[in-house]
Amino acid sequence: MSSTLHFLYETMPGRCALRVLTRPSLSKAAGRFLDSPLSKPLIRPFVRHAQIRTEDFLTDGVRSFNDFFHREIKADKRPVDMRPESLIAPCDGLLRAFRIKDDTVLPVKESRYTIPALLRNASLAARYKDGVCLVFRLSVSHYHRYAYIESGTKSPDRSIPGVLHTVQPIALREVPVFTENERTYTLIKTARFGTILQMEVGAMLVGRIENHETKKARVARGQEKGWFSYGGSTIIVLLEKDRADIDGRYFEAADRGEEIPCCLGERIGALRA
Repeated sequence: MSSTLHFLYETMPGRCALRVLTRPSLSKAAGRFLDSPLSKPLIRPFVRHAQIRTEDFLTDGVRSFNDFFHREIKADKRPVDMRPESLIAPCDGLLRAFRIKDDTVLPVKESRYTIPALLRNASLAARYKDGVCLVFRLSVSHYHRYAYIESGTKSPDRSIPGVLHTVQPIALREVPVFTENERTYTLIKTARFGTILQMEVGAMLVGRIENHETKKARVARGQEKGWFSYGGSTIIVLLEKDRADIDGRYFEAADRGEEIPCCLGERIGALRA
């Protein structure tokens, strides 16, 4: 995989190929194949390579590779911390936390991203000035269903079209991945944590971000929000100023350019006293 990414992102022929590979139409075509029964033989080698514990999941009725990829996990494997003061992880993944300062807020490897560019909405971005940005990166071996981070009233989903790039580190060095990728976000108006922005970001060969509820609705902490089809993916959460205290180790990891594993439902912070 690393040699392929080096070719695509760091050589001229690779960059030319990348223009074709990152088109949403190609990603959707790949998605149609992975949805079909023809893709089912790919499951066994994928399980072996990703070292997935199949006994933790519900796999009855799997008819295609994508059926397996966004398989459900057994409920007791992802307990949700329901203490009122707790802030949970909305997904399995590798987490880093960033304090939102001025315009430049997301240093990811050698690239930096601004909240206005991420949202394409300067006034909405201003709401999160001096707040916190949480970046959850999902690799293909992670559980790819995700939940609402907190209870409240969600806004209608907003989709931002884009070119789909991989979220592997080598890609992060070469292109502004998060501001180029297809992404969807919703605002969750909560009683305890203010208005939280929760965003799903697609990646190469992720043809779909599948959210169950796309309109305004009441939602609950830990309630399944949706899933990603095949590929690495990212969830980004924005928190308003002075609403929550995030465990300091996630900021320390970001300062070192590292990530810390977390699981859906796990406490990652708390309501600010």
